[in-house]
Amino acid sequence: MHAVSVSGLKNNPAEALRQSKQGMVVVLNRDHPDAVMMGLDQGGLLQAPGVRAALATALFRDGELSLARAARVAEMDTSAFISHLSRLGIPVIRLTEAETNADLDTLEQWLESSSVTPAL
Repeated sequence: MHAVSVSGLKNNPAEALRQSKQGMVVVLNRDHPDAVMMGLDQGGLLQAPGVRAALATALFRDGELSLARAARVAEMDTSAFISHLSRLGIPVIRLTEAETNADLDTLEQWLESSSVTPAL
């Protein structure tokens, strides 16, 4: 186990990440243990079935990753990841009511302008 201060983490995050690959790293805020970092590759954790998908799903659901990036983390193509999210009831597109109404208005305008008017 390693320890790093908050300022040490801020000044050299790469060192703390390297240390987390060898064992847990405790982040100290003054003399108070504040957080623990651990490398996900330790013990093959990322290779365990479902771990990558679960991690990517949670990060996407919480708005931390885009759809495309979450799919890459899950090691799925985007359409498979969308299906995965759908099975879990997680919305892929998040729009407010105002955004949805604006999109519908735009679609209606486009449909009206692209419709063929019979020649007289």
